[in-house]
Amino acid sequence: MVKEKLDRINFLAKKSKAEGLTPEEIQEQAALRKEYLEEFRRGFRAQLENIVIVDEEGNRKPLKKDIN
Repeated sequence: MVKEKLDRINFLAKKSKAEGLTPEEIQEQAALRKEYLEEFRRGFRAQLENIVIVDEEGNRKPLKKDIN
């Protein structure tokens, strides 16, 4: 995420606590937070997909999602 967007998220959070937000700012804040979370989840999922488990014998197995 672009630094300017993160700065804007932080600015809106501080302003919200200090004096409140306009309806337009509330919508902007929600959209920015949604975008941030989507990007965070994509990156985190990519990290998890690249994890490899190595057993005692040196065999490498990719980490798999447990489906129950």
